[in-house]
Amino acid sequence: SPSLPLSLSLSLSLPVAVHGSVICRDGFNTNLPVFCGALKCSRCHLRSLKNSHSPLLPTPPHSQCNMLGSDQRPPLTGSAYNNVGFLQRTNSIEDKSRIGGALKSPKNLITCDNSDRDLRFSRNETDFSNLYARDLLPAKNGEEQTTQFLLEVVDILLNYVRKTFDRSTKVLDFHHPHQLLEGIEGFNLELSDQPESLEQILVDCRDTLKYGVRTGHPRFFNQLSSGLDIIGLAGEWLTSTANTNMFTYEIAPVFVLMEQITLKKMREMIGWQNGDGDGIFSPGGAISNMYGIMAARYKYFPDVKVKGMSAAPKLILFTSEHSHYSIKKAGAALGFGTDNVILLKCDKRGKVMPSDLEAKIIEAKQKGYVPLYVNATAGTTVYGVFDPIQEIADICDKYNLWLHVDAAWGGGLLMSRKHRHKLNGIERANSVTWNPHKMMGVLLQCSAILVREKGLLQGCNQMCAGYLFQPDKQYDVSYDTGDKAIQCGRHVDIFKFWLMWKAKGTVGFEIQINKCLDLSMYLYTKIKNREGYKMVFDGEPEHTNVCFWFIPPSLRGMPDCADQMEKLHKVAPKLKARMMECGTTMVGYQPQGDKTNFFRMVVSNPAATMSDIDFLIDEIERLGQDL
Repeated sequence: SPSLPLSLSLSLSLPVAVHGSVICRDGFNTNLPVFCGALKCSRCHLRSLKNSHSPLLPTPPHSQCNMLGSDQRPPLTGSAYNNVGFLQRTNSIEDKSRIGGALKSPKNLITCDNSDRDLRFSRNETDFSNLYARDLLPAKNGEEQTTQFLLEVVDILLNYVRKTFDRSTKVLDFHHPHQLLEGIEGFNLELSDQPESLEQILVDCRDTLKYGVRTGHPRFFNQLSSGLDIIGLAGEWLTSTANTNMFTYEIAPVFVLMEQITLKKMREMIGWQNGDGDGIFSPGGAISNMYGIMAARYKYFPDVKVKGMSAAPKLILFTSEHSHYSIKKAGAALGFGTDNVILLKCDKRGKVMPSDLEAKIIEAKQKGYVPLYVNATAGTTVYGVFDPIQEIADICDKYNLWLHVDAAWGGGLLMSRKHRHKLNGIERANSVTWNPHKMMGVLLQCSAILVREKGLLQGCNQMCAGYLFQPDKQYDVSYDTGDKAIQCGRHVDIFKFWLMWKAKGTVGFEIQINKCLDLSMYLYTKIKNREGYKMVFDGEPEHTNVCFWFIPPSLRGMPDCADQMEKLHKVAPKLKARMMECGTTMVGYQPQGDKTNFFRMVVSNPAATMSDIDFLIDEIERLGQDL
């Protein structure tokens, strides 16, 4: 601090915090002669908040700390301290000097293992050509090599992140599969029997990112999931470092609680009373949709769990012809058969027609089938439209059917007061799929299945594996969530999401989502009457999906006929190939029903701006001018 003597400033560079009966050398902001709000000991990684009402830890505070006896501790009372022993902001400089000096005296300092560097690492020149994985921790004396190796990895990562947000960087450096398999510039995908040096491993780390696709690039519009959130990235680093499993509280206590709190918050946003119900994070929306069907079957025909499908009548599932293919896939995997997944007609915009649903329910019942389940889509994959959930829910209530809402793509709009009305009726669903890794920008993967009735997931999937789910543990075993899952091992998908929610707040997600929808409207407005563009359907987009044909000059003015459609069908694939060869941008294309290939533009990357939309339009015209 400029107001402190130089000697005192230096003496305070190794900070002090009081941890119960222990004094640790950390937690002091050297720029301010007061304690900061969150105190920590960098040696033992202990933290306490300034407003705590009790010491951070009971004695002993940490196995690695050399505790001081009570006779060695300075007194923690008087006006200099608040009620938990922290220095007061109102202390005079003289008080701070006196207290700091007392706490910093050698006899009052504890030491922890690895306390010599204060966990601030410096880069040293290291020759990795003669170092191998066996030289890293837990190898004896492997700490320095581990530190230097990981610092190199972080350098590669930071360089990649920086370039990802640099618009002069390509979205991808495209190579055909045979080129990558043959090896490019020393990048060799083959596995060797003998260990390779850490130098080669670092090169492989760099090249793996180099030849991949920068899905976080502001001009990557190819998939529903995109972006590179820095907070989420930090969460994923730490998740991998923890390397634990979500099946029991005993090995993932904090993550299990984070998951329960976050799922409850999501259920509240759906509109279920008090956030009641159940849920779990699963490996993607396809599996979440499968959970919904499994829960429905168990609810109405629980004997299927033990006796198989012979214990149930011939069951029928209903879903939109524009719904995600995972519904049919689940029908095949769960023994319903794809013939018993009935596709519902949609209107011109791609929304389910409730009248067709009711007609097909009646038809199925007349044939002796038992309708079980209806899937409504909130944000279809291609058109980005929202099925009329209220009307579908009325029909489900009338015929006592399970209503599932696949909001994998559209669920994020529940965070937006401006757009959440598009999901009106979702609170009437029995189950919901919601993928934060799509519209909310959470890093892959992060998908939740949410069920209104608590206990169904447990009843449906529980197998009571004795080596994991012992009923006589010392804690409340209802926090052992693994038996609700069809998996055994389950990746920690919650931490990055929880951390992002803490960092952004609900309001931050709302701003981010509104911005993406505004950008889609900007694109729609620019091209709807622009020469060379034709919209796939009339009307404004409901989500960020903007579907259009680019008509090159050679096809403009041609009459609408089979010949034109055949030629137009080839335009999008050729344009996409040129985009990838140039590496400047990426946009998806596909046919839909009787419609020829068209571009499906989606915006889910919060880094994108109007200038990126302008660039996309210019690039399409540049690359497609001579087609």
